[in-house]
Amino acid sequence: MNFLRGVMGGQNAGPQHTEAETIQKLCDRVASSTLLDDRRNAVRALKSLSKKYRLEVGIQAMEHLIRVLQTDRSDSEIIGYALDTLYNIISNDEEEEVEENSTRQNEDLGSQFTEIFIKQQENVTLLLSLLEEFDFHVRWPGVKLLTSLLKQLGPQVQQIILVSPMGVSRLMDVLADSREVIRNDGVLLLQALTRSNGAIQKIVAFENAFERLLDIITEEGSSDGGIVVEDCLILLQNLLKNNNSNQNFFKEGSYIQRMKPWFEVRDENSGWSAQKVTSLHLMLQLVRVLVSPTNPPGATSSCQKAMFQCGLLQQLCTILMATGVPADILTETINTVSEVIRGCQVNQDYFASVNAPSNPPRPAIVVLLMSMVNERQPFVLRCAVLYCFQCFLYKNQKGQGEIVSTLLPSTIDATGNSVSAGQLLCGGLFSTDSLSNWCAAVALAHALQENATQKEQLLRVQLATSIGNPPVSLLQQCTNILSQGDKIDRRGSKIQTRVGLLMLLCTWLSNCPIAVTHFLHNTANVPFLTGQIAENLGEEEHLVQGLCALLLGISIYFNDNSLETYLKEKLKQLIEKRIGKENFIEKLGFISKHELYSRASQKPQPNFPSPEYMIFDHEFTKLVKELEGVITKAIYKSSEEDKKEEEVKKTLEQHDNIVTHYKNMIREQDLQLEELKHQISTLKCQNEQLQTAVTQQASQIQQQKDQYNLLKVQRGKDNQLQGSSSDGVQVNGVQPEEISRLREEIDELKSNQQLLQSQLAEKDSLIENLKSSQAASGLHDPSATAASARDPEQVPELKQAKSFPVQGESESLRAASAADVEGRLSALLQETKELQNEIKILSEERTALKEQLDSSNSTIAILQNEKDKLELEITDSKKEQDDLLVLLADQDQKILSLKKKLKDLGHPIVEEDELESGDQDDEDDESEDGKDHGLSI
Repeated sequence: MNFLRGVMGGQNAGPQHTEAETIQKLCDRVASSTLLDDRRNAVRALKSLSKKYRLEVGIQAMEHLIRVLQTDRSDSEIIGYALDTLYNIISNDEEEEVEENSTRQNEDLGSQFTEIFIKQQENVTLLLSLLEEFDFHVRWPGVKLLTSLLKQLGPQVQQIILVSPMGVSRLMDVLADSREVIRNDGVLLLQALTRSNGAIQKIVAFENAFERLLDIITEEGSSDGGIVVEDCLILLQNLLKNNNSNQNFFKEGSYIQRMKPWFEVRDENSGWSAQKVTSLHLMLQLVRVLVSPTNPPGATSSCQKAMFQCGLLQQLCTILMATGVPADILTETINTVSEVIRGCQVNQDYFASVNAPSNPPRPAIVVLLMSMVNERQPFVLRCAVLYCFQCFLYKNQKGQGEIVSTLLPSTIDATGNSVSAGQLLCGGLFSTDSLSNWCAAVALAHALQENATQKEQLLRVQLATSIGNPPVSLLQQCTNILSQGDKIDRRGSKIQTRVGLLMLLCTWLSNCPIAVTHFLHNTANVPFLTGQIAENLGEEEHLVQGLCALLLGISIYFNDNSLETYLKEKLKQLIEKRIGKENFIEKLGFISKHELYSRASQKPQPNFPSPEYMIFDHEFTKLVKELEGVITKAIYKSSEEDKKEEEVKKTLEQHDNIVTHYKNMIREQDLQLEELKHQISTLKCQNEQLQTAVTQQASQIQQQKDQYNLLKVQRGKDNQLQGSSSDGVQVNGVQPEEISRLREEIDELKSNQQLLQSQLAEKDSLIENLKSSQAASGLHDPSATAASARDPEQVPELKQAKSFPVQGESESLRAASAADVEGRLSALLQETKELQNEIKILSEERTALKEQLDSSNSTIAILQNEKDKLELEITDSKKEQDDLLVLLADQDQKILSLKKKLKDLGHPIVEEDELESGDQDDEDDESEDGKDHGLSI
């Protein structure tokens, strides 16, 4: 501790001798006292002295305090006093400092005491274990002490916590503490813990930090909340900024959707407190972290899509068009919308459809541009609008076409009732405010970026300069203003207008030979450029000279030699005579050597401290980097080399066209092949389904056949029963023997009946004879008459006596037996009839199933034929593709040969890998920055 004693000796004022002795005595008591109460009172006394006599208490008591933490953990009160004392020693809290000039010394003391404390890593581990205690007097001072350690020596303490078992997880429990003061200080602790440490950031994120922090923000009132919301937002930024893993986890966890309610701002002029402005500003910055142009393109694109799908972009546009929004919030909202739409076609299309709530409604883009060209608007707001417009047009050819179309004669509103984006840009381009000139020129250049079609379309734009004079083209008007230089009195920078126009012209003419021809057609342009380059002007004019050299170089490099007056060779000869090649190249180098060039090339956002620094555009710096080298080589080439180069170029273009043609053919065939494969897959799936259906139907048919055969067998048996019922077949439960017996009884009864009938006939005959004899004798004997009178009375009795056995026995028995047999036969016939009906129904079903099977077999045959045809087509396509690949290989060999010739001639060869990597970089920038913005006026 000699270095601490040196610091102590260097203090202007120190404690009196009595205080030093008191501190020593207290330390002795802490170290030697056996009673817990004595030690507790001593530590409490040290705590009261630790703020005023920080150095002395730290030197003498730190070791004893650490021992207290180790040995007296059972007493929460003494542990709390010890932690508070250590916090006072290590923390750089200046509120109660006596000496004003001791700030730096106090900071050094904090770092030195922190270094002593963490020298033994067990001390930090001990502190982490104390945080598991739920007692308020232990956990709260423990959180504050660990936060102070992280503030003093963050990286070293972070590393100790990282290697400590469950170190980060223990700290995450603090966020779930029900006591707000501990939870809030826990947020501050995690802020310090996660600062600039990706490993800890990932652990904290996967410990459910996002869920807990978003819950706290919601509980505290979101944008209307207090300082706790601000602290949570800062912690979220620590976890997400430049951490691709956490950003992806945040998006996959659907946490972007939970951000939307933050921006549901009421239209209240009185509702913008300072804390609300701060919180909303941090919320907007958090959105920008997720869609920053520096993030990987895929991650940015997915976040942009999620923000559109959940309505977050729509909510931001609502704030953009709302009234009463503070200027700094409006500016940050514009920047946020810019990056949400940058390079995302869906978001860009939505932003193009947003209208401001005016009467009549105006597109948000128009309202924004009105602010950009209005010199009364704040500078930062105008920069934000320019950035929004650039992001809207970034890799958005549809949007570029819409902007350029507003300048064309056929789309201009003749009534003058509405103002278009093109009219605003022209107005800003030719105003007397140099900043408006620069912004409008850069905005128009972005409408032409990598879009040859719009460069040609813009050549059609005609401007009416004054009444009675014929209209001039926009290209001509730009060169006219450029040639006037400082003759027009403008507000702002002297060179800003010319730099903006030169950047616009360079962007317009690059990769567009038609525009170069139009530019050279004006005979005053080339002399003006050569004059500007050749003059020896002051240092502030060097940038203008460099841009003029670049424009002239573009006019040479992209010249198609369609103008006899300004052929490539003649222009190079003109440069050599009037300027000198070395001087020309030197002036061309002024651009990239300018101090503001490198700053503009770093980020797409035009972020300048003041208007004087607004010189270069980010996309233009990329163009300079691309063209500077090729223009230099083009200037030094001879005419013969140019001719050879042109021939090689034409040959290469032809071969490129052929290769492109075959590539397109292969691409189309690949698409066709994929489509055929998809069709085959679909047909296979359908075939499998039909095969399954056929199998099921076949199974059902087999079941029906089995049932049919079974019924057929049963029906045969029934027919045998009917046919042989007389031969003794059992029918309906009646045995054959019984049937025979019944028939015999019937026959016997019939014979008995016949016998009785014959006897009855004999008796009747006898009776008749008796009647006739009595009648004859009655004529002579009255007694006979009386006897005859009795005879009729005896006749019925006799008949009754004779006939009774026949009717009572034979008739009744025969009728009963016959009725029984007939009833059974009738039931059997009825059952047979029902079986026949059922057999008929099953036969009909069998016929229908046979027809369905035949139809399925027919469909399978058709599908098999289609499958065979498709496989044959695929085979033919593969053969044709192989032939094309062979032809392509021959073309590539020819291209390599031609490139070798070009290289021998000294012409630079740009490899396809370099072009593809450049395209990939562009796609990266595009997908990260695509966003839409709007503004209220």
